[in-house]
Parts: sequence; structure tokens; C-alpha cells
Amino acid sequence: MPGPLGHIRVLDLSRVLAGPWATQFLADMGADVVKVERPKQGDDTRTWGPPWLVEPTDKDPGLSAYTIAANRGKRSVTIDFTTPEGQALVRKLAEKADVVVENYKVGGLKKYGLDADSLRAINPRLVYCSVTGFGQTGPYAKRAGYDFLIQAMSGLMSITGQPDGAPGAEPMKIGVAMSDLTTGLYATAAILTALVKRDHTGEGETIDVALLDCQIAALANQASNYLVSGKAPVRMGNRHPNVVPYQVFATADGHIILAVGNDAQFAKFCKAAGLDAVGADPRFTRNVDRVINRDALTDLLGGAIAGRTSADWIALLEQHGVPCGPINDIEAVFADPHVKARGLQRDYPDDRAGTIPQVGNPVKFASTDTTAPTPPPYLGQHAREVLTGELGLTDAEIADLKAKGVL
Repeated sequence: MPGPLGHIRVLDLSRVLAGPWATQFLADMGADVVKVERPKQGDDTRTWGPPWLVEPTDKDPGLSAYTIAANRGKRSVTIDFTTPEGQALVRKLAEKADVVVENYKVGGLKKYGLDADSLRAINPRLVYCSVTGFGQTGPYAKRAGYDFLIQAMSGLMSITGQPDGAPGAEPMKIGVAMSDLTTGLYATAAILTALVKRDHTGEGETIDVALLDCQIAALANQASNYLVSGKAPVRMGNRHPNVVPYQVFATADGHIILAVGNDAQFAKFCKAAGLDAVGADPRFTRNVDRVINRDALTDLLGGAIAGRTSADWIALLEQHGVPCGPINDIEAVFADPHVKARGLQRDYPDDRAGTIPQVGNPVKFASTDTTAPTPPPYLGQHAREVLTGELGLTDAEIADLKAKGVL
């Protein structure tokens, strides 16, 4: 069945991760996403390897593992919109589009006539989403924004890593570009909200989404902890600031996660572990008391948990409904029977790569598949069908534009 956004056309002028993450979700939901890339080079991430799924050559950037992570379901066309001819082509695509997503520096597209005001003047129903590091306003607006920088400036790194005084203590970034991913998801929600609004009013929207804003919003309880207490949270390693015990514990042969979310689960844990005296201790019966007496409790639990293997603990605690689990590497993740049952790995047949592997969309609808049926595109793979089918160019016109370096 066609996806729920099968009636939506998206013009994707974004690169790297935050914008492409948003447009990939729209493509998964059935939208027709046309990705405009630079001739010969393409999206920056096409050169971000190894690893390569398809090795690059002098004439073609191939497929990097990075670029296939965020561009499933799109059609790729190469257009140099620094040229007047290229600008005209992009404007024609925007005339037919429902959504434009771009992540250029503030004002970067205005000189080409591809900014929100210019494109919404020719298509008032257009939803135009700009993704930047710091937003369209404010003293930092013109700065370039990268995920690592945003993780640092947003405060995320100040609460990630081992606490001061512990081995390896220093502010630490998260192992994926979380600020980009968070921003992509906020952008997706904003775009879909604007499309619903347009259905009621007939008017499009201009959306300003900033990595810094989104990552600060995603600090969630940690930001709220500061706003309520006036005290900046600090790095706590794998401990939780508000819930105890909610951390990593060493076992006889490795580590497990113990994630006790309430007092009833703590009582179940103590009973299962044979720690009845700990469960009855008034220092630990309520979460508020466990937070206050965190160190004493951690010492008691750490000694007990170290006496059994990880598998023994997981089997025991699962029987008693106590949240716990192993710490998997990514190879173990994709070998996990539950992950397999949920269909999170998708494989697309491909003439050049043999197979293009993907992590499927985690959102599942009862009525339709929510992972795009087509794999990430090679650079310019759909140029002819877009230029002839969408823009009505003739073969002679395409040849002329190629000769000029526009395509």
C-alpha cells in the first residue's frame, strides 16, 4: 500500500545528518523526496569513509556507510545552484514541492533566490524548514554548527562521562551525533505539524530549527533539575541523578545494567537477590532515601552482584520482573533474536553492492510498511527521470546543462 505521505513532495537541499535524517523519515512514510546534490561531489557524507559499501572512484563517490544511514528512499539529482541555470531548475522543483528542507548557513541561500521568502513567494503553500546550528536569530546565528560543538555548548557533555576524580574523568560526547539526530526528529515533527496546519488554512510555513535549541530541549530532566534547584548537574558516569539503583554493576564475568524505576521493583530485586535486610533498611525503602544514601547502597549491591555471572543475574531478575540487561556491542545487537523479530535490519538488492543493508524505520503502522521500498541512491542516480519527468527537459537541454557543468 502507498505510504501515508504518498501525496507529499519534498525538495531536500540538506546535507550531512540533521536535515537528511528528517527527510529520510518523510521518505519512509511515502513522501517523494528529491535530493539535490553538488555535481561530482554530492552530499559531504559521500566522502566520509571508510567503511565503504561501494568503493569510490575518480568518477564516482560510491556509497559510504555514513551516507546510506540517512538517505534511504530518496531520488538523487545533481544541480549546481550557484549558477543561474541551476537556480532556475531548483525553483521549478520548489514550485511543485510541498516541503523544502535545507541546512545552509543563515542567509546562505538568499543570494541564489532559494531562501524561504523567495520560494514561498512563488509557492505560498510551501513548508520551508531551515536547519542550522544556532537558529535564524541571536548573536550566534551566523556561526557554523556541528554536532560535537553543539554537544559541548548545550551542556550535554557536562553531564556525560566519569565524575571528577574517577579514572578517565573528562567531559564526554555521546557515541553518535545525538544533537543532529534529535534536531532531525524535531524538524520532522515540525514539518508534519505545518502540513496539518496547511490542510486547515491553505497557508504554508517557515520553520526555524536549531541544533543548539533542540539539544537543550532534549536535556529533559537534567535541564529541569537545574531550573528547579539552581544547581548545575554534573557528570555521574553511569549513575542516574534522580533514580537509584539505576546504573552499571560488575558481575563475576562482566557487567549488567540494573534499572530499578520504583520502590516496588526495588523490593522485588532485594527478595530475588536474597538481600532482605537491605530491602527492609529504612535508608533504602524509598527512592528519595536511596538517592540520599546512594553510595552506601551501591557498595552493598556491588558486593552482592559481583558474586554471580551476568547470565545468572539476568535470568533471575527477569523472572521477578526487575528491569535489567546486558551491555551489548553493536554486533550483538543485530544478532539478538528480539531485534531480528522486530525486523530492524533491512537488506536491499543492488547491482553494484550486491546488498545495501539498512536499519529500518522503528515506527510501525498496522496498515502499511514504514520503511521506504527503495535504498539510498547513488549520486545523480535519478537525474534523468527528475529532469525529464518533473521539469520536462529535453535530452538536448540536459546535454547542454551538463556541458556547462550545471548538472
